[in-house]
Amino acid sequence: MGKALSRLRGREPVRSGEGALLSLRLTDCRSAFRRSASPTLEGRRSAGAFAARAPWETSLMSLIRRLLSAALLLAAALLLAWAAPSGVRAQTAAGDLAPALAKIAADSYSDTEAALGMLATSTNPQAAVIVAAISDNRLLFDPASKAIYVRAKDGSFTDAATGAAVSAAPAGLKPVRLNNRVRRAADAAAGALSLLNPDPAKRLEAAAAVFKSRDATALPTLDAALAKESVANVRAALEQARAAIVLTSATSGEADRLAAVNLIAARGDQEALALLANVPADAPASVKAAAANGTAKINRSLAMWNVAQNVWYGLSLGSVLLLAAIGLAITFGVMGVINMAHGEMVMLGAYTTYVVQDIIRTSYPGLFGWSLAIALPLAFLFTGLVGIIIERTVIRFLYGRALETLLATWGISLMLQQAVRSIFGPTNKEVGAPSWMSGAFDVGQLSITYNRLWIIVFALLVFFALLVVLKRTSLGLYVRAVTQNRRMAAAMGIRTGRIDALTFGLGSGIAGIAGVALSQIDNVSPNLGQGYIIDSFMVVVFGGVGNLWGTLVGALTLGVANKLLEPFAGAVLGKIALLVFIILFIQKRPRGLFALKGRAVEA
Repeated sequence: MGKALSRLRGREPVRSGEGALLSLRLTDCRSAFRRSASPTLEGRRSAGAFAARAPWETSLMSLIRRLLSAALLLAAALLLAWAAPSGVRAQTAAGDLAPALAKIAADSYSDTEAALGMLATSTNPQAAVIVAAISDNRLLFDPASKAIYVRAKDGSFTDAATGAAVSAAPAGLKPVRLNNRVRRAADAAAGALSLLNPDPAKRLEAAAAVFKSRDATALPTLDAALAKESVANVRAALEQARAAIVLTSATSGEADRLAAVNLIAARGDQEALALLANVPADAPASVKAAAANGTAKINRSLAMWNVAQNVWYGLSLGSVLLLAAIGLAITFGVMGVINMAHGEMVMLGAYTTYVVQDIIRTSYPGLFGWSLAIALPLAFLFTGLVGIIIERTVIRFLYGRALETLLATWGISLMLQQAVRSIFGPTNKEVGAPSWMSGAFDVGQLSITYNRLWIIVFALLVFFALLVVLKRTSLGLYVRAVTQNRRMAAAMGIRTGRIDALTFGLGSGIAGIAGVALSQIDNVSPNLGQGYIIDSFMVVVFGGVGNLWGTLVGALTLGVANKLLEPFAGAVLGKIALLVFIILFIQKRPRGLFALKGRAVEA
């Protein structure tokens, strides 16, 4: 300020350009001083003060106004774009689907296959909907307008291009035709579209689909998915799918094909075997040799896994035989009764499960997951009561006469079968499996179903529970005493007739529990028990009459042997071979593997 005043007083020359600006600044200073000194004066002269604003301030205010105007115009444009009609946005989004939909509307297998290849690389969400509709035979087109529609599962229609709902579909719609090539292309497209799904399970399914289809159009998507994948098993599946494409592609190099062969051979399943067995004819000799070595390696591995699978099936069959025979081992061992109606006790347990589930379905559907837990005690009580009634009314008059008990119990079995036919009819009855018994899982190349696994666990639980009853309770003590020496037990005051009735009821109740388990893997019909009675007697005789450990070993041994013989001799010849073996074995050891000891038994 001092410098400016000196210029005005002549101490320093003032340049012409600075004079006007300095004069304006002094005027503004005087105006500010007057505003602070006299508000009234400011009010009267405010217009003049603002009129004297500097040019740089005017330019700054003009720039601010322009920026605000531009921001308002941009906001208005965004608002108009958001408020645009949905049909306009849908038409824009469907633009990349138009060529594929045009090929589908041509109603040609080759065009549909080409359209699926285009859809596999599309980023439009409607692409997955269209592919799924083709696979499910729910994609239709109008021959006149060439418009494509998707029929939902509830019967409603949507526009395939936009996804918009259609109030009334045109008349004369025709479904898009499918053949095996189109189905494979649809599976490949579905897999390619799911390779980048956030769900690892979906990505795993997509990789499996691409491995089967070997669609080269999915290779870029596979590479993108591999670059992002962090889950180990999903990444392995993606690498195998990529190897399948590389192996079958004529443009792949020899080194890439050799690496693909090694990766596929490491997979070691039937699909890998089929892929290596059909290496393209134009493949180099080194690739064909590597594929042959991989095929031999897979065959050896699968042979070992097949043996393991048959052993698993044998254990499953052995657990079923154990459940069916363990009750027979008690009754046959204690009373010496050849109970031909034992299979019908199993059948009654299965029908008890059917009745329980039928009531739950109609009245208490929320309890279906607990249906087997409810059926188990009811089946035990019902079949046990039936067994006690049979023993008290028929069998107790026939002790010591094995042929008469065999004929009598055989007649009772026919009566029970006919009674069930009269009440429930001759057809099979549906018994559902709870969710925790449904499905399967794989261990290597070994497929394990949950229902078979639970039956094995259940059979072992029943076995050890019965073992505790016989070893740790007074009833078990009396049963073992009567089994070893009936007359001595009677002399000691044990009521052998009462023990006989309770033992027969216990054996029948366990057979009813076996029926609950068998209802999950076999048909529930009046003839259910007939398929297990002969095998049950074979288990009891082979393991040792009245010995639970012998029954366990005999059931598992016969079950595994049966399944190992089936691939070589067949089911019928396998059973005949086992029967001949048991006959020869009894000639050598008449009391079975684990013979009971006792005076009466040894006599």
